Amino acid sequence: MISGAETEIEQIAAALAAQGRRVKRLTVSHAFHSPLMEPMLNDFRTVVEKLSFREPSLPFVSTVTGTTVSDEMASADYWVSHVRATVRFANGLRALHGLGVRKFVEIGPDTVLTGLVEQTLQTEAVPVLRRDRTEVRAAVEAVGRLHLAGTPVDWPAVLPGARPVELPTYAFQHERYWLEETAGVGDVTAAGLQGAGHPLLGAAVELAGSDRTVFSGRLSVASHGWLADHTVGGVVLVPGAALVELALRTGDEVGCGRLEELTLQAPLVLPEAGAVQLQVSVGEADAEGRRTVEIHSRPHDLAGAATAEWTAHADGVLAVADAAPDKYDAPWPPARATSVEVSDVYDTLADKGLVYGPVFRGLRAAWRRGDEVFAEVALPEEAANAADAFGLHPALLDAALHAIGLLQLADGEGMRLPFAWSGVSLQAVGAMALRVRIAPDGRGGATVDLFDEAGLPVAQVESLSLREVSREQMAAAASAARDESLFQVEWVPAVGGSSVAAPWAVLGDGPLAEGGEVFADVDALVASSGDLPGTVVLECPAVEGVPVPDAVRNRLADVLDLVQRWVADERLASSRLVVVTRGAVAVSADEPVDMRVAPVWGLVRAAQAEHPGRFVLADLPNGAGSEALAAGLACDEPQWAVRDGAVRVPRLARAQDSADEASGFGDGPVLVTGASGALGGVVARHLVS
Repeated sequence: MISGAETEIEQIAAALAAQGRRVKRLTVSHAFHSPLMEPMLNDFRTVVEKLSFREPSLPFVSTVTGTTVSDEMASADYWVSHVRATVRFANGLRALHGLGVRKFVEIGPDTVLTGLVEQTLQTEAVPVLRRDRTEVRAAVEAVGRLHLAGTPVDWPAVLPGARPVELPTYAFQHERYWLEETAGVGDVTAAGLQGAGHPLLGAAVELAGSDRTVFSGRLSVASHGWLADHTVGGVVLVPGAALVELALRTGDEVGCGRLEELTLQAPLVLPEAGAVQLQVSVGEADAEGRRTVEIHSRPHDLAGAATAEWTAHADGVLAVADAAPDKYDAPWPPARATSVEVSDVYDTLADKGLVYGPVFRGLRAAWRRGDEVFAEVALPEEAANAADAFGLHPALLDAALHAIGLLQLADGEGMRLPFAWSGVSLQAVGAMALRVRIAPDGRGGATVDLFDEAGLPVAQVESLSLREVSREQMAAAASAARDESLFQVEWVPAVGGSSVAAPWAVLGDGPLAEGGEVFADVDALVASSGDLPGTVVLECPAVEGVPVPDAVRNRLADVLDLVQRWVADERLASSRLVVVTRGAVAVSADEPVDMRVAPVWGLVRAAQAEHPGRFVLADLPNGAGSEALAAGLACDEPQWAVRDGAVRVPRLARAQDSADEASGFGDGPVLVTGASGALGGVVARHLVS
């Protein structure tokens, strides 16, 4: 804060604004803590000397001295100097922090000091009052935030008569009982590979007959959730810093610790579902020991199958590491450097399409001195625990580059991402915090020097170039990474399972009655003496002699009634009902379907989903008897059909790439049901075009 004569202050504010600094004029009645207060000091002293003073009973940190004070407060001199002296707020905060204070409460009309506390100490500060809320609401919210932060609260005193209650449940409350996917790998040596020992790489293999090595891995938002905190243009983008980490790691494996150059060719986007297979290829060494490095990926579906061709994301050159740079011995923060506000950096970047989650929001402070930018970056706690697994954690390196954006916040440019890296070397591994120096390299790029808090070198980038990326480019990359394959149901030969001993029970009369005991209906079944059979067969022939809608309605009503009674009767809990149809499903494309019984499959499929293991769907050819039924039951499948004496079961398979085969509409008229909906409209437009 600057205080003084209005004309001089306006000149200073204009100069700061020209440098890109944010300037705000405070609404105050006097220029406190400036020479303009001197004329009133004597009168103020006369009033203050009439007061009685006592030493504070609690430790008190003064913004006059920036340290703890006691008896000096019990004098008029202290309070007179308080009006005129410089406010040492930051010094006072650090003194409190040194005394072990970790929670701060602002007792004032708004949140002016709260932001300053959080910026100075990177700790939470809670305002008691807020301009946009009532006093009671703001105060209760403040106490609640302190309670959540671990501060003991005397709730009966805050809310007299209130009592704690259990939190209510909500519609989607649930518990997870399955194992989460992790980035770990098993024993890849059993497959003839070597473990890569890196969070982004799973295995490595040396190619026979050459000096080349290929490293591979698999990335997804499920296995590497922290990457989801790096969103560009609405898609999850693997940062260029991660590609640099991959190149340095693989280079280190073959004795090349310096990345001479790495040029990014295409964005590496992670799909919302599925994963990408990653491959880093390191070429043979030339006469000077240099090697090429290439990074490719291709999308994988949920089953682990590749769904597209390889895409080249980066290529470069590795070389033998050279000498480490000197220690950074200059004062920190740098002399004559101007502090830069960083609290709104990520909001500004988000407006340009660069959205960073907690793991990548590592920029803590920044300064500018001429064309140089200095910064402090650190990993959050959840990422710092994994820092040792990387050479240089990609989120930490990416955060170091955010300081470059401080020079571009007001230039109106779009999303600018790292494009070409030159002269990248790593001197220390596992860093959790960095001091950063960025300066122009004289070729339109920037030089980046990274040090630890002691000034020892961690990494260096001799030249880094950025390139603007449009939202259209990111959308195209996301589309390429997304698995947009079409799938269809195929009926494949069944593999024999456990055999079913005959006889089975049959409800009603028909060709299948010869296979077991016959019961007129389910009532007769449950009323029979002895144990109930484990398998009960119900044949559902088509209703003859009536229109198709009536035949469907009548058959579904009978099946629905039986299914509901089957589920409700506990005596049938250990028995399964096999619903047999004839011609209700098409096993091949040219096979007709009897629409009078086809809906039975839809009804029973719903019952199967709600009551697994209780129902079986079977479809037999006309004339087939108990032998065909026995063959199907032996496969122990929930749905099956017998055709040409063979049992077939439905499986999901990728549709052919051919447009004609994928659509299957042919040249004749097409009836589109539900055409007034969104999907129907899409299909109709496709047919017309």
